Amino acid sequence: MRIAVLELTTHPLPLLEGMPRTAQQIQEWIAPHLPEAEFVVAGVVDGAPLPEHRDLDGVIVGGSEFGVYDDTEWMQPLRAFLDRCREFRTPVFGICFGHQIMADVYGGRAEKAEVGNVVGARSFNYDDDEVDAFVWHQDQVTQVPDSARVTGSARHCPVGALDYDFPARSVQFHPEYKAHHLQELFTRGREVLLSPGEADTGMTSVNAAEVPDDLAALQAVELFRGTYSPR
Repeated sequence: MRIAVLELTTHPLPLLEGMPRTAQQIQEWIAPHLPEAEFVVAGVVDGAPLPEHRDLDGVIVGGSEFGVYDDTEWMQPLRAFLDRCREFRTPVFGICFGHQIMADVYGGRAEKAEVGNVVGARSFNYDDDEVDAFVWHQDQVTQVPDSARVTGSARHCPVGALDYDFPARSVQFHPEYKAHHLQELFTRGREVLLSPGEADTGMTSVNAAEVPDDLAALQAVELFRGTYSPR
């Protein structure tokens, strides 16, 4: 099984020196639950090409500091790639920006939310369970595609997760994040990435949260295994 992880988050140095990039965090989250998979990172945000569908058994679209409305060199190619995933029934799992761009491509809408930047940990009703999850986003899905149903929500985020009627799922929260990673980001990013108030509030919520290590992992595994057939 060959799974592509799309890297869509820049990694500014020296601010994030020594910290893992998003694609690495995603692999560390999902790999223990999908030992048969080979993970291939596509550094799309760094100019790498998108992978060929015929070489893949699944795709994970990670987070990004960009929004679906931004004009980047890779945004339109990514949209076309996601359309082809639906056409070829290549399973796609989206996280945060991945959740938003999938909804936008597949007939819904994502945009800046009135609640503004939400950072730290929040409680979600996800897959009929109440769970804590780590978040860092200011955009949200505001219109659900006709091909999808809501499988997760939070007080601040009505469309917190989606399942599609083709092989695709997505979540607004970050199941790949770890508490120590966010705590380090809040410390380094204070007055750079976040205001002091955002950093302090985020730190408090992370310290109080109980986020499962396998959050959303079984749902992603079910998606990939459900369509897999050895070549």
